[in-house]
Amino acid sequence: MHDHEILRQLRDALGDAVLTEGPEFEAVHTDKSGFAAPGRALALVAARSVEDVQAALRVATEHRLPVVPRGAGTGLAAGGVASQGALVLSTAAMDRILEVSLEDELAVVEPGVINQALSDAVAPHGLVFSPDPASRAISSIGGNIATNAGGLLCAKYGVTREAVLGLAVVLPDGRLLRTGRRSVKGVTGYDLTALLTGSEGTLGVIVEATVKLRPIPSGRVVTVGAYFPSVVAAAAASAAITAARLRPAVMELMDEAALAAISRYTGAALDRGAAYLLVQTDGGGAAEESQRVLEIVTASGGAAEATEDPAEGEALLAVRRAFHPALEAEGRVLIEDVCVPRSALPAMFAAIRGIEERTGLSIPTVAHAGDGNLHPNFVLPAGDGPVEEDVWEAAAELFRTALALGGTLTGEHGVGLLKRRWLAEELGEDSLALQRGIKAVFDPLGIMNPGKVF
Repeated sequence: MHDHEILRQLRDALGDAVLTEGPEFEAVHTDKSGFAAPGRALALVAARSVEDVQAALRVATEHRLPVVPRGAGTGLAAGGVASQGALVLSTAAMDRILEVSLEDELAVVEPGVINQALSDAVAPHGLVFSPDPASRAISSIGGNIATNAGGLLCAKYGVTREAVLGLAVVLPDGRLLRTGRRSVKGVTGYDLTALLTGSEGTLGVIVEATVKLRPIPSGRVVTVGAYFPSVVAAAAASAAITAARLRPAVMELMDEAALAAISRYTGAALDRGAAYLLVQTDGGGAAEESQRVLEIVTASGGAAEATEDPAEGEALLAVRRAFHPALEAEGRVLIEDVCVPRSALPAMFAAIRGIEERTGLSIPTVAHAGDGNLHPNFVLPAGDGPVEEDVWEAAAELFRTALALGGTLTGEHGVGLLKRRWLAEELGEDSLALQRGIKAVFDPLGIMNPGKVF
């Protein structure tokens, strides 16, 4: 069947939800990674209901059309970027909070609900949605689930997978699968909810999620900020905080180049050292814990200050969250996402400095130091071309160093399109074959996000 006949069938089923031109359609050919799709999508379906998603997938299955699920388009691994001839299936317009249960501390949401919007909605009831990626003001919960997103708070309160109780997912043939439960515990059968969380649109399309809410911690929140003479010294201080059995809610590290970029973007004066460690403690023991943090930071060579003022603390967190927008404002970057054991943070930062010295590349880096997740950003030359091979060679060295230290290629952004060539190096052939077999059970025709992850 020709493309125009497939489009007619889609429009018969979905009406004006099918787009083939205009700003919304053009936007699906890239994401926040900056990757630009070399091909053109057949169409964008802007789904408004579960039935829309089912109808689109039935047409795709009938004609073996590749399907690219897409949320808010804030991904950093090109996982939701259109491919040639694909049907891009967006759930951004499915943005209702369907239920909030104060008694059970849970919410039922559509996938297009913005992360921050859910926390704002439940905050008056003393609750919060824990996963808080830096993009929380613009990223959707469906996309957070698809990539198993992390964030600043995840070292203490968990990544997205730990906040998901159940899912409703439309399978490639249009069937609606419900997984999980509303109860806190449950071990019946395989944990398909956990499997689908982080599956990057390769198994089905998430159309509903039941997620945990948690009480906003009572008591003080203390924020500690410390400048260090080197990023390796700051990383050693963060590792020492972890080794001291302290569990801050937030522990973020920014190197000198990252601080300079944020300063240019925000106007904040951030030039008092070569690295900055930001630590926030909360709950009943916040004051005592922050005092131990101050002692460790000072002993590690840091010049530290502390505040209990909520506005000052939030302002410091805003500095960290400004990192990616700051680099985006300066031009093209390749954003990476390696994760290592927390004790290996100093070695990983030293390796990044070594890569910079050997290659002449600039690699501003921030880290969720509380869980060992680093975001090295390769600054690229101006222009619209593909990432140069010498940059990819430097990135490959970065990946292999993380693996050698006992870590991973990606801590929270996902594999998507940009890291798939290194997947076998981490997983090994046996694991990779098993995972491809699992995908084939869900997606026997191979239409779900082909070319992504595997």
